[in-house]
Amino acid sequence: MTYQEKTIPKESLEKFLATLDSDEGVRIDNEFGHIFINKTSKRYCIDISIDNKDEFIYKNNVEQVIDFLKNHLKPESKIFTY
Repeated sequence: MTYQEKTIPKESLEKFLATLDSDEGVRIDNEFGHIFINKTSKRYCIDISIDNKDEFIYKNNVEQVIDFLKNHLKPESKIFTY
């Protein structure tokens, strides 16, 4: 099995997060670092990685994740699924 990622537009992020499986994830590249989003059976895990330091934040639903990301998504952000 090969590792594949694809770019998704910001407009599709909420829909993709709502259908995220446990073996899938989202990576957001910003000028300051990376944000990784994964989903367990109960909640979403958001990993903010800046200068090799990780901060983990947990949210219970897609709306909370999108609300949290409003302060972290910039016009130049690139979003990938994997």
